[in-house]
Amino acid sequence: QLQLVESGGGLVQPGGSLRLSCAVSGFTWDYPAIGWFRQAPGKEREGVSCIGRDGTNYYKDSVKGRFTISRDNAKNAVYLQMNSLKPEDTAIYYCAARSNSCAAFVSAYAYWGQGTQVTVSS
Repeated sequence: QLQLVESGGGLVQPGGSLRLSCAVSGFTWDYPAIGWFRQAPGKEREGVSCIGRDGTNYYKDSVKGRFTISRDNAKNAVYLQMNSLKPEDTAIYYCAARSNSCAAFVSAYAYWGQGTQVTVSS
């Protein structure tokens, strides 16, 4: 059973940085595509970034130039470096996995972590 565990969330001031980690275990196929999603109070869950099996990555327009996704296959981990954080980045961040290439839709991912809270506030 594929399992994902997020960590690295917290409280940060506007303009600050955080690095989220997603530890991936239990996969029996080639390394899955990993997506980062977020959900703010009262809003739908939305895609933030994704990294495919081949390293191809994608970003939501509003985070381009500020967020960087990367993976360390040796550690079975995916990271989301978030710089220049804004109050509107406040949300619970989730990582999710699927066996094929990246997809933008929540419903395309079968495996989810429990989420980590990111709060950007002064």
